[in-house]
Amino acid sequence: MSRTHTTDLSLDATLDDEWRRWVERGRDRSLRAAWARSGAEVMTETGPAIDFSSNDYLGLASDERLVRAVESALDGDAVGAAASRLIAGNHPAHERLETDIAGFFGAPAALAFNTGFTANVGAIPALVGPRDAIFADALNHASLIDGCRLSGATVHTYSHGDTGALRALLEGQRDAARYALIVTDGLFSMDGDVAPVAQLLALAEEFRAWTYVDDAHAVGVIGPGGRGTAEAAGVHGRVDVTVGTLGKAFGVAGAFAYGSASLKRHLMNRARSFVFSTAMLPAQAAAACEALRIVAAEPERRAWLFDNARQLREALAPYRDALLGHAGSHVIPLLTGASDRTVEVGAALRKRGLLVGAVRPPTVAEGRARLRISVSAAHTAAHIDALAAALRDVHPAR
Repeated sequence: MSRTHTTDLSLDATLDDEWRRWVERGRDRSLRAAWARSGAEVMTETGPAIDFSSNDYLGLASDERLVRAVESALDGDAVGAAASRLIAGNHPAHERLETDIAGFFGAPAALAFNTGFTANVGAIPALVGPRDAIFADALNHASLIDGCRLSGATVHTYSHGDTGALRALLEGQRDAARYALIVTDGLFSMDGDVAPVAQLLALAEEFRAWTYVDDAHAVGVIGPGGRGTAEAAGVHGRVDVTVGTLGKAFGVAGAFAYGSASLKRHLMNRARSFVFSTAMLPAQAAAACEALRIVAAEPERRAWLFDNARQLREALAPYRDALLGHAGSHVIPLLTGASDRTVEVGAALRKRGLLVGAVRPPTVAEGRARLRISVSAAHTAAHIDALAAALRDVHPAR
């Protein structure tokens, strides 16, 4: 269908025209405030609410120890790093953070980035280029998709989690490329399932490919030591590049890539989002170090999280045919189908003091809109019961 444009071609008129079409497709979004976070409870513009939408998986975002780490770091020091780390912004707190990340994951080296998005759009193009091939899971995060596009490499997409489809692509396309990179999320944040990391590694070895796992929603949580999907699969330390964030399970902000010392040196010099960005706040790095220490010292937080996830799945048993994800996952998507219905249910829950992500296209495929229920170690049995009861009222199981 051809577009009908206004005769006014000014920027604002064009953007308003695009916005009208966006709204007609049911894709409009708006910002809603949440503040005064305390565990799984927050304040919103309509009053206090229980948060089932955040990625604060271990309940650390409001931990007083992180607050004290920030305060201590700011005592007698600047707020901002003032430059990129390769110019004048390299602070001892950044170097300590990278040492602590490498220590937590048992890796030779790590490099900190400002966000998970900037890590992916910086690291992937630094590793492969136009003469190379990327083999990417169909449900990869937007930052991985953008990183792959920016690289200029030929991107081959395989069906979600389908190692047979990946094998077929590798057999047909690997030899035409100089380097090959298999790119996947570890835990898929909209579906709650886990990549077959061990099988991907086996294919990588067979076809002379490198592996790149974005473990943003798994680090700190998945695996016996919280080291992510590779640890859970028994292949920890074998992935070439692992990316993780500090703004989810670790409760702060920022991201990192870890692997070999050669990888760190390469990314530090070639990842444009690192080279040309002002460094993260040193106080932020200090808080992240404290979060790493807490996660390592308090494994019971992971036990609380998965116990809560189990309890919530049990409470949502009437919806079992609409639930997605791995049975033990802390991300529990509930399919609702139509975008307008999803928004309606999300709004009804918010009015009852429950924040749940109402996810719709283009974040997910058409007809696959869902409530993305995110569990935290900070949730209580009363929180879980409240969500289950509210869902029964506003969106009864069929």
